[in-house]
Amino acid sequence: QVQLVESGGGLVQAGDSLRLSCAASGRTFSSYSVGWFRQAPGKERDFVAAMDWSGGSTTYADSVKGRFTISRDNSKNTVYLQMNSLKPEDTAVYYCAASSSIVVFPTPRSSAPDQYDHWGQGTQVTVSS
Repeated sequence: QVQLVESGGGLVQAGDSLRLSCAASGRTFSSYSVGWFRQAPGKERDFVAAMDWSGGSTTYADSVKGRFTISRDNSKNTVYLQMNSLKPEDTAVYYCAASSSIVVFPTPRSSAPDQYDHWGQGTQVTVSS
């Protein structure tokens, strides 16, 4: 069983940066693909970024490409999302997720929430204009 806990959210101004962290428990976490999703009030949960188990392959939503970077440190069981040049439209609750079924990467499956087995509780990111 994998448990995920996000941290690092907060209130920032447009143009600022934030780094989100997702700490995982479970000895097998290094074998999971991981993803970040976000959900704004009244909207569906949207894909942000994903990475394979080794950290060697990544994929991003077009809306964050070039501004956000996903990374992981398997020795620390932690996944990160570095967010630069933040915009008001990035305001949302950000969730990390882990998938045991996404093995081949990249794949369109990595952007689908239903492909992920484990989810964190979310961390709020608010970007003011």
